[in-house]
Amino acid sequence: MANIGFIGVGNMGGPMARNLLKAGHSVKAFDLMPEPVQKVVDAGGTKAATAADAARDVDAVITMLPAGKHVASVYTGDKGILSVAKPGTVFIDSSTIDVKTARETIAAAESKGMLMLDAPVSGGIAGAENAALTFMVGGSDAAFAKAKPILEAMGKKIVHAGGAGNGQAAKVCNNMVLGITMIGISEAFVMAEKLGLSAQAMFDIVGSSSGSCWALLNHCPVPGPVPTSAANRDYKPGFAAELMLKDLKLSQEAARTTGVHTSLGAEATTMYAEFVDTGRGALDYSAIIGLIRKGH
Repeated sequence: MANIGFIGVGNMGGPMARNLLKAGHSVKAFDLMPEPVQKVVDAGGTKAATAADAARDVDAVITMLPAGKHVASVYTGDKGILSVAKPGTVFIDSSTIDVKTARETIAAAESKGMLMLDAPVSGGIAGAENAALTFMVGGSDAAFAKAKPILEAMGKKIVHAGGAGNGQAAKVCNNMVLGITMIGISEAFVMAEKLGLSAQAMFDIVGSSSGSCWALLNHCPVPGPVPTSAANRDYKPGFAAELMLKDLKLSQEAARTTGVHTSLGAEATTMYAEFVDTGRGALDYSAIIGLIRKGH
């Protein structure tokens, strides 16, 4: 079992940290907010006074932070955690950030004799709570081998996508597909409704036909057909629309830097930005159907 520092124990990081404790690991937690840290302490963890404290004298450090600028600051800033960790520590950044920052941070870690992976996740809050996340992992074989037993305590599928930054590349490509797909599903359900087809009939037909997909079967945007979908709980998020917008913006940044034309990704980004600007960003990403019903 490993001694682990965990920085960022909010909606996603908190359940992940508690699953590490359930698996028998030791966890030292830090967050800017005291309440989520207390939940980890109540589950058997300990409190770190600072991010640097969380990185001292541990075998591994996991970070779950809002954006690339926060990752860069925590790792390489004036009091960055790379400067206090012992050599050989494995760092796992599960934030969703831009590929450039991920690669630069991993290079900085390796220059100090550390092992580091970018390992963003898919599965949302439910996946975090149930230790059922998918980890998309970028980094060296040595770092992956050391981190894999730790990741397995938090997820059901661990995929080594290749070198540094490839985890983030996989995440933004995947979520661009998801955002585009949910818009397509929503447009189809609104059109079916206008044509007099019930939501249940639409789901039963599409769900077993060529239009079937994961987003439909798990996150159907209308109440009824999928009891566990956010549509049946007033769109309380499993994956908030504002987070989808963040990931779509990252996809478009990647598209620009690689010279790839992503017209559907760009349109999905525009639509989610419009939806979030209406003040509904805290709703589930499937609530985008409300924008489509109103004709944008």
